[in-house]
Amino acid sequence: MPEVVLVVDDDPVQRCLLESMIQRFGYQVMVAEGGDAAIRALVGPEASRIDGVVLDLVMPDLDGLGVLARMREAGLTIPVIVQTAHGGIDTVVSAMRAGATDFVVKPAGAERLQVSLHNALATKALAGELQRLKRKHDGTLTVADVIPVLIEGESGVGKEMIARAIHGSGPRRAKPFVAVNCGAMPENLVESILFGHEKGAFTGATEKHAGKFVEADGGTLFLDEVGELPGPAQVKLLRALQAGEVEPIGGRRSVKVDVRIISATNRDLIADVKSGRFREDLFYRLHVFPLSVPPLRARREDIPELVRYFLTCIAAEEGKRIRAVSAHGLALLAAYHWPGNVRQLENAVFRAVVLADGEEIGTNEFPQIASQVSSGESSDPPLIEPSPAMVSSWPESDSALHSNGPGRGAQHSLQLTDPHGDVRPLDDIERDAIRFAISHYRGQMSEVARKLRIGRSTLYRKLEGLGLEDA
Repeated sequence: MPEVVLVVDDDPVQRCLLESMIQRFGYQVMVAEGGDAAIRALVGPEASRIDGVVLDLVMPDLDGLGVLARMREAGLTIPVIVQTAHGGIDTVVSAMRAGATDFVVKPAGAERLQVSLHNALATKALAGELQRLKRKHDGTLTVADVIPVLIEGESGVGKEMIARAIHGSGPRRAKPFVAVNCGAMPENLVESILFGHEKGAFTGATEKHAGKFVEADGGTLFLDEVGELPGPAQVKLLRALQAGEVEPIGGRRSVKVDVRIISATNRDLIADVKSGRFREDLFYRLHVFPLSVPPLRARREDIPELVRYFLTCIAAEEGKRIRAVSAHGLALLAAYHWPGNVRQLENAVFRAVVLADGEEIGTNEFPQIASQVSSGESSDPPLIEPSPAMVSSWPESDSALHSNGPGRGAQHSLQLTDPHGDVRPLDDIERDAIRFAISHYRGQMSEVARKLRIGRSTLYRKLEGLGLEDA
């Protein structure tokens, strides 16, 4: 049965939009017209059906912070995503301190809200599973109950780093962390590498081999690119996960193992399940708690910290006294698109450390990145690419705006009044301002959004709302 989301908003138009959007995500929706109605729903006869809440913070009766306070008083732990038209940090901090799981800025983008709901409801499911296990074991969790994690994301986003962080933050951190690249193993040796073999089990088996499961006993086994496993190995992996034991090739009896499984993939495993390429029962065994890692270009705020981490490690390994990357260097790295994600960033920092002569790395140590950024190849591809006809049709007369182009001491003006001396409509002024910005920065939409100090998703909504997407 689909999970149920309670939408709380006093604005009927916003309620209707959210209801339609969330239903498209595959959830059932209940609605409440205000804070008081929300509390009645959360403590009423239908309360047990509600799995999550999307809550407006500004409402005339009981506002969002008041709803969160009432939920806390009632001992309700349902995940709440707050939405606000004001994305100020103080408002967000107050909501999170009051118990909110996440927040979105109105009008909520479909992709942002879907990810937020997915993560919030997945966390709720995990908490419920942990409570069930605690009751089952009279309050004690054993290592056999540790939930499998599946990390999904593009190649190079840092899936193994996340797996190591999960291992290092748990009770198994003093035990082995064994990583296996399932896509790099020869197909005829997969079972031997994972489950081991006895001496003489096959031609070339001159010694007994324990296998990766046994090596990881007591710790964590990281199965990278698990979607590349061939069919026979998938069957044996499923059996190992279900029984907690492995069967070495040529062995007479099974070997008990105690491992935590963290797997990772850059494939669409759901599509592989539908096509029969990946076993459905194994998918659900591995997919208990999925983590989706966005590409580096979608989380550029992580770049400075990653650069500092890589710089510290690599400089120590190479024996070089390099203290930092300059502000211009970090800005250059933040402007790049990073198709190879975190792995490419690490390689770029390594090359820069090798090239550096001083104690600080600057733009000169990233020549390949600099050449691509300066040529415009690194910027995010615009979702709405302005065509020559679109740009040429934009007004350049005194009634709208003028520009000499980027980087050439541009002089421009934006007319605020019409030929009759009346103030022009705000939409018209905003439309001309956005047209000018797109022309000025030659269609580089990330730069347009950055200079206008709005998010890219907001820019695209404005383009559509102002009729500029196919002008």
